[in-house]
Amino acid sequence: MEPVESNGENRATLVDELRWEKFPVLDDGFVCLVDVMGDDGSVVQAARVSYGAGTRMVSDDRTLIRYLLRHRHTTPFEMAEVKLLVRVPMDCWRQWIRHRTANVNEYSTRYSIAVDASQTTSPDAWRTQAENNRQGSGDPLAPEAGQALSEAEQALQDHSREVYQNRLDAGVAREQARKDLPLSTYTEAYWKIDLHNLLHFLALRMDTHAQQEIRDYATAIGEKIVQPLFPLVWEAFQDYRMGGMGLTRLDRELVVRLMTKAAQAGTTPPFDEATFLSVQDPSWESLTRCRERDECHDKLAALGIVVARCSE
Repeated sequence: MEPVESNGENRATLVDELRWEKFPVLDDGFVCLVDVMGDDGSVVQAARVSYGAGTRMVSDDRTLIRYLLRHRHTTPFEMAEVKLLVRVPMDCWRQWIRHRTANVNEYSTRYSIAVDASQTTSPDAWRTQAENNRQGSGDPLAPEAGQALSEAEQALQDHSREVYQNRLDAGVAREQARKDLPLSTYTEAYWKIDLHNLLHFLALRMDTHAQQEIRDYATAIGEKIVQPLFPLVWEAFQDYRMGGMGLTRLDRELVVRLMTKAAQAGTTPPFDEATFLSVQDPSWESLTRCRERDECHDKLAALGIVVARCSE
């Protein structure tokens, strides 16, 4: 099989420029590239292995990559890997480590002194609890309330670090001295993952429903590292995963009923809330709150088929 063509010199220069550059996230965190195996061409090469030499002209690299991602042919993307060094608050790291498709080696506070840094929150960055999402944030808190919260946060972090240091000075074992450090304490880890699972991580953690802090990390990884290293893959990822939309069977059937009703009545989109509810799926009708119905409405509003709801 013939190797996929690439400009090896330019690629090596790009990797050298990116490697160990610390892209800042939050107030004291960062992400940086340690190593990378493969490029856009590695995905193409893996996809063409079944065809052998002489098939290169069937499709150019960009078209093939877009076809693979569009139709969820994921294994070729597993042929490339990225290894990162990340510095992240422990509470954010708890969400991160749920993605069990990576190889991880984290900084050990049993062996070493804990990182002497904690994530702080500026007075204008405190958020209220979302009313319609039990695990999400709502609007920003009033600045005057935020100022008091930030001052209390700093006092708590300073006290926690003092208690930790006093334990170490008293000879307490590091594995025990650390137990009352706050979750805002930064940790560091090497994180190695194949491109397919990295894209899945980014799709979930760059989404608007993800917590803002981990969205900041995911966005930095995607835009500062993945995009320059895999430009064709990134373009397709933006088009089909981040900017794409999936319709369920219930969504499609509702659209058919909606357009049929509109044709009979001689009306045109966008349709109002009452019209949308009149053709909703029967399984939703008795529900006062229905997330699936709301998601369907949001999709149709984005397409201009129904009137968008006013945000509260």
